[in-house]
Amino acid sequence: MPTSTSRHYERHSSGLQLVADVVLGMSDGLTVPFALAAGISGALAASHIVVTAGVAELAAGGVSMGLGGYLAARTHHDYYFKEERRERQEVKEVPEVERHEIVEIFQQYGLEGEALHRAVDAITSDHERWIDFMMRFELGLEKPAPGRDLRSALAIGGSYVIGGLVPLVPYMLIPQTHQAFGVSAALTLVALAIFGVFKGRFTGVPLLKAAFQTVLVGSIAAAAAYVLARLVF
Repeated sequence: MPTSTSRHYERHSSGLQLVADVVLGMSDGLTVPFALAAGISGALAASHIVVTAGVAELAAGGVSMGLGGYLAARTHHDYYFKEERRERQEVKEVPEVERHEIVEIFQQYGLEGEALHRAVDAITSDHERWIDFMMRFELGLEKPAPGRDLRSALAIGGSYVIGGLVPLVPYMLIPQTHQAFGVSAALTLVALAIFGVFKGRFTGVPLLKAAFQTVLVGSIAAAAAYVLARLVF
């Protein structure tokens, strides 16, 4: 008969970094194009001009955000492997020093005596495992997944464009900019709330709280950007 232990399953998200990229891109995409379109619509009467400016901003912003995500992921990649080469050299040249560092790490978790020595021996018996342990627990670095830089660029840039289309759609369908502005603001708030629920689903934050936080932060960001846009236009 299966025990309660055998029926226990833990669900952990393996895509939290992807979620973080989508959050970054979507948050900016929902606020910046909205504020730009709203600022322009206050000074210009034609919705097609607002749409043209908004689409241009989406293209430029999507590329910029994507490149920023790529460079950030690439920087982490290069830094990780630079530190790995240094750690590999230290394990080879000063193994006793590195072994003592493992002892200190395990002691922080309360391991002592024979159990401590067995754990240290197990880690240091394989050089690759030894280096991986030092990277994780001494330096706090996770090995970057292959293709992480490209995926980050696509996730951030793509999310920015998708999010930015939401406040622009009303201007594409409604000729009067003042009416389009009201619909755009309502759609953006709804999209922020839905996005907050999505984010809360992955982060474990209560859904209503996550939705409220996202709407609040997004509204403040959009209002600040709107004021700046109105000053310019």
